Amino acid sequence: MIAKLEPLIAPIAQACGVELYDMEYVKEGGSRILRLFIDKEGGADLNDCERVSRAVSDVLDEHDPIPDSYRLQVGSPGIERRLSKPEHFKRYIGHKVTIKLFAPHSPEDPALAESVTTGRKKFTGILTACDEKIILTDEDGQKWHFDKKEISACKLVVAIAAQ
Repeated sequence: MIAKLEPLIAPIAQACGVELYDMEYVKEGGSRILRLFIDKEGGADLNDCERVSRAVSDVLDEHDPIPDSYRLQVGSPGIERRLSKPEHFKRYIGHKVTIKLFAPHSPEDPALAESVTTGRKKFTGILTACDEKIILTDEDGQKWHFDKKEISACKLVVAIAAQ
């Protein structure tokens, strides 16, 4: 469903001066929701969300690509945003992220298996690469290599400075 909607919605968001960062079609509390996450330099605001919501709603009403009844929600991905697309990972190389896995993961190097905690499902560190594998370097300097299909969730971690 999303793959079919994205080419329809992304140009509308762009015409409204924002990027379609991500989208999801979910069922919550018995209702279906088409949720759009928009962004722009400096962050999307309420006016951006309203403008995109109106423009997208008109086009979806015209084309009627979703057979079920649903609600449209438009918002910002937030400061600790989800990374899900290849371009998200590329954009945030060098940033701190938290990766959650579907199944426990151990180091690829058997020599390291004894010196680090094995069988973990959650990792936090600096995203260092995202070509064939997603590579994260943790605070101990250990590099972790993950296949994209192993990752259940990845979020940007933003440290807020104490005042």
